[in-house]
This record gives sequence, C-alpha cells and structure tokens, in this order.
Amino acid sequence: MSRKNSFAALCIGTALLCLPAFSQDESQGRSEASAQFFGTFVKSTTQNGVRQTSSDSGGVLASYRFFFTNHQGVEVNYGYSRSTQSYNFASVATGVNANQHEATAAYVFRMPMRRFTPFAEAGVGALVFDPRNVVGASTQARVAFIYGAGADFNLTHRFFARAQYRGLVYNSPTLNLIGNLGADRTTHLAEPSIGLGYRF
Repeated sequence: MSRKNSFAALCIGTALLCLPAFSQDESQGRSEASAQFFGTFVKSTTQNGVRQTSSDSGGVLASYRFFFTNHQGVEVNYGYSRSTQSYNFASVATGVNANQHEATAAYVFRMPMRRFTPFAEAGVGALVFDPRNVVGASTQARVAFIYGAGADFNLTHRFFARAQYRGLVYNSPTLNLIGNLGADRTTHLAEPSIGLGYRF
C-alpha cells in the first residue's frame, strides 16, 4: 500500500472513530428548560401631567431554549408577577393592583465553557396587565422589546444554576382609565433573576 493510500485510510479511520463523539455532543444539550424567580423594577414616567409608578415586586419565569448550533439558539418565556400601578393625577392618586403576564421570544447567543456558559439575548414579546381592584380599569396588552444577558453555572452535566438580567422596553399601561387615556409613555422594566435549569 502506498503512503498516500495509507494516509487516506488513517484519516478515514480517525474520522469514523470521531463520529460517535460528534453525534453525542450534538444530541446532548440542544434543549434547556429553566425556572427562575425574578424581581421587577419599573422606571417612573410622567406624561401630560400624569406621573406613573409601579411597586417593586417579584414573580416567576419559565423558559425553554433550543440551540441550532453550539452557540446560537432561540428561547420562549412565560412570566407572572403582581404589582400596583399608581397614577398621580393633579388632585388624586389612583393605585391599581394588577396581575402581569409576559410572553416573549428571543434569539440567544452563548459561549459554552467548562464551568459556566455566558449568554446574551434579544427579542420581542407582549406584556398583559390584568387589573383586579378598580372599576373601569380593563385588561391591556403592550408589545415589548427585550434584551438581556447572564450565565449558566454547571452543577452537573445536565443541571445548572442560572443568573440573568432582562430588560423590557414598552409603552406603560393606561388600563383604559378615563383620566389616563392618551398618557401612554415609553418605560423600562428591569428583571434580575436566579433559578435552576436542565439540559436534555
């Protein structure tokens, strides 16, 4: 057998031996599911003489990610929290207790390392505000732009802890209150979170 043929056989043999390792890497860790506790901190805004604030609160976030490559993937999220939306009119302040639902989707870029995996994300979604205690206030949805970054810290091959920051930019809700109509304003919601996840 010539040197050229021997070298070709060696290369093919090596490639065939490596295939199981490559296929194993590709089949593991493509999907991730996580559950996190988060805090909510909304920027106060003023428009047309109406100042809006929201009480600091907390909630839960469920996420699913699927990675097309080792670095790039997509995620979908559902979050729930509850807070008080406050509107300070010229002579009176109104506080509306509201359940807040968020459904978002984002592109995720990650950099897997031995002990942890940093990541960044950007996407869009919706926030739904469901008032509970004021007559005349009605459920309202807002489109949101989301961005964020964080890291997953490996606990085992499949389990990890996640620390993350997400920011949401959207028009603040008026909840269709008569005195607040037309007072929409762009605001920012900060959501730091921590939780656990599983790769499969």
